[in-house]
Amino acid sequence: MRQFIYPAIFYFDEGETKVYFPDLDISTSGDNYDEAFLFAKELLKVYFMYVLTNDLDFNFPSNFIDSTKRCGEKQKAMLIDVFVSDKDLKDFRKKAKKS
Repeated sequence: MRQFIYPAIFYFDEGETKVYFPDLDISTSGDNYDEAFLFAKELLKVYFMYVLTNDLDFNFPSNFIDSTKRCGEKQKAMLIDVFVSDKDLKDFRKKAKKS
């Protein structure tokens, strides 16, 4: 099992809570903070399942303190973690073959 922990920037824009992972240049959003947090975790997991399945390179996480310093006045940094198991990867590969 592999664990990935990345800083994410949360901010409110256009009626949604948006989440951006600057180190990976990926983002998601939700109707509220809780939904955005759950979508962020899911996005991070799917991202790494794709990366690991396809043996791709990825950026290492930046320092969390540096991430908080880069936040704007209405932005908040938070660490998001996910676990990717061998079973997750196997299931992901199966679904990818079907598509």
